[in-house]
Amino acid sequence: MRTENPSEHLPQTRLTAFVVDDEAGPRDALVADLKKHPCIGEVFAFSNYSDATLPLLERQPDVLFLDVEVPGRTGLEFIDSLQGNLSFSFRVVFYTGFSHYMLDAIRRSAFDYLLKPYKQKELDDIIDRLLAVKSAPGVGTNSNDRQCAAPRKIAVQAVSELLLLTVEEILYTEYHKTARTWRLCLTNGSEYQLRKGTSADDILRLHPALVRVSSSCIVNLNYLSAVENTTQRCRLCAPFDNQEIYASRRYFSKLKEKFEML
Repeated sequence: MRTENPSEHLPQTRLTAFVVDDEAGPRDALVADLKKHPCIGEVFAFSNYSDATLPLLERQPDVLFLDVEVPGRTGLEFIDSLQGNLSFSFRVVFYTGFSHYMLDAIRRSAFDYLLKPYKQKELDDIIDRLLAVKSAPGVGTNSNDRQCAAPRKIAVQAVSELLLLTVEEILYTEYHKTARTWRLCLTNGSEYQLRKGTSADDILRLHPALVRVSSSCIVNLNYLSAVENTTQRCRLCAPFDNQEIYASRRYFSKLKEKFEML
């Protein structure tokens, strides 16, 4: 299931995008594709991070498409340099031809990762998710945005330790009937058994982006790309699209209702 384009319900929502890429061809192609989307208002392009810094402060864009390997400074270094220095929030999509940067991007709470050459649907899905998160009740200019200050931490009590996490670090949680406990799966591949007595409602209260797709699984809506109509398999965004997660009929209907509200 591909969610409706949020712009159909929120025509007033227009995103400002920045693109930083030292290669003119890929940069111009991405700019052109972004301008085709009705939810994108303005697009500004730069060939290096030095030129992008001052306009970033002036324009305060909603999303940055950052090439990782740019002469002089990498996209990862650029994001690190902004940490704690800005008063506004934005989303980061790392845009590169090198997949080995995915883990570093995830660790920096990147909203998504666009691998060159991309397909138009991949870009459209990212923009749709940007609009969905921006307009969702309780999700917007708070902890779910990329703040260049310390992001709000969520306290999760695991069996072995108390985890202090941002919502971007949570991929999904799964209930194990045999152990009668929930297992927390993070974007970095780590897994933690939550203490006994933790309920689904306890997990859902942690953040509005956590959504139940079945009686035994809660996913982070930020990483949900689609739900297949026939199998009801929940397809997560790359690089997590190999996960086997399925929605139940009951929660599939509720999930569709939630998307229609966005």
